[in-house]
Amino acid sequence: MAIKTKATSKNSKALQRVMGDFRLFAKNFIKIIDNNGDSVPFILNPEQEQFTNEMVKYNIILKGRQIGFTTWSLAYMLYSAITKSDTSYIIMTHHNKVTQSLFRKLKKMYISLPHDKYPSLFPKLEISNRDEIYMSNGSRIMVATAGGEDSISGNTFELIHLSEMAKYPNEQQEEIIATSIPALAKNPNSKIVIESTAMGYNVYQEMFMKAHRGKESVWKAHFYSWLAKAYSSQFKHSFDEAETWFRLHNKGARMSKKDLEFEEKDLHSKHGATFRQLMFRRYHIETNSLEKFQREFPTTPDEAFAESNKTIFDTKKIIERLNNLLPPLDTNDIVNEIPQSLHPYLNKNLYIYHLPKRKVRCYAGVDVASGTGGGNDNSTMSVFNADGQQMASFYANDIPVYKFAEIVNDVGRFFNYAFLCVERNSYGLPLLEKLRKEYNYMNLLKQKVFDQKGKKRLQLGFMTTNVTKPIIINDLKENFELGLINIECIDTLEEMKIYQDNNGKMGNKRGANLHDDLVISVAMSCQAMKQAKYYVDI
Repeated sequence: MAIKTKATSKNSKALQRVMGDFRLFAKNFIKIIDNNGDSVPFILNPEQEQFTNEMVKYNIILKGRQIGFTTWSLAYMLYSAITKSDTSYIIMTHHNKVTQSLFRKLKKMYISLPHDKYPSLFPKLEISNRDEIYMSNGSRIMVATAGGEDSISGNTFELIHLSEMAKYPNEQQEEIIATSIPALAKNPNSKIVIESTAMGYNVYQEMFMKAHRGKESVWKAHFYSWLAKAYSSQFKHSFDEAETWFRLHNKGARMSKKDLEFEEKDLHSKHGATFRQLMFRRYHIETNSLEKFQREFPTTPDEAFAESNKTIFDTKKIIERLNNLLPPLDTNDIVNEIPQSLHPYLNKNLYIYHLPKRKVRCYAGVDVASGTGGGNDNSTMSVFNADGQQMASFYANDIPVYKFAEIVNDVGRFFNYAFLCVERNSYGLPLLEKLRKEYNYMNLLKQKVFDQKGKKRLQLGFMTTNVTKPIIINDLKENFELGLINIECIDTLEEMKIYQDNNGKMGNKRGANLHDDLVISVAMSCQAMKQAKYYVDI
């Protein structure tokens, strides 16, 4: 009898450990259907394990396809709902058919639990319809579709999972986020998980890249590339197919170093891609396309969002530059070096990468906007030295023209009285007037034009027209792609990634917060360097 009691106590402790650990719960109690169609215990793959360990309150995931985060989320919600009474959970998808498919998977997980072996361990289902399951312990799990009925407002959730958010209608992405955050339970354990493959430029892309770049985002970026360990087992059949195909076209031999193409050499040496993974990549590209592979199985976040077939600038060169940027100088290191009037903007709007050297000429481009805030354009300034090295960048959309003129004057004078090329638009004209008449700024670019009498004259600033705009953009493209200028500003490069030529009309991909003002200011800088004049002594 004592032995039986001891065994019972041991089993009870083991059961407590399982119920207290999501990984053990999943492994021992939850069954899933694997890629071979077999029902197997849900053992977390390395990436699911990593996310479980590293997740915080606000999480945003960029991943390759079919790495298993929706399965992880369903299992985590089921575990949490069972072990925590009176809690609510929701998963939202981009399409009603996907929503219902996930909900059927959730119900299968619940049914797969060992109810007969542990009849009192799992709460009974009191409600089970097409939108939610409600348990006898007061907990529930809901499903919803973006664009459908609002299922978030008025509720409180322990976990909100927005699946494949990049595929939601773009106008709804921001609204859903704004609705979700207040609906999160006010306790240390509640979480939001946004997860998606890349799908162009939208709110999701902006949120992820801001978190990935570490620019004061509350969201933590989690990125899982096609080199993730999970694919080795989950895509084993596809990997075998790829190897068979490669051997067939390579005299029966596996891939080796001598077979690697240029990009494959970089993936092998820099990112650690194995020959088996590279055979899979080449096979997938052969059956689909490089663009689709990079979107569905990205190596880096920049690659996932790239739209190289549409943009004016070479996306690969932009990505390479983004991976090798120099960070702005630390505020504490330079605050005593710059004019006091610029202190409020330092590393908020004004980013300085190098301090000016004595007697070295600098050239700057300026694009002026209304300064009315909201989603309107930015007023921007980009500064380069005579060698083409970017020295500084400035951008803000809430600074009025008269105040921006003061900033341009102070930045220009600090960088050795920089030769300024100001775009001569409706806002640029009053800025030019203030620079010349109020601040006596003499080092300004002058453009040659002809009046209606055919006489040549000089006017301050650079006027962009249907004729001149393609010229300045192509000058910028040439300077950047040939390495004649070195851009350090992240936001400038991000704008260049989406700068397009749509039937002869150049500009950014339209959308909220997708600007091209820094592109224009750098283009203006190139025109200043092209003239290479200086009207003052330094």
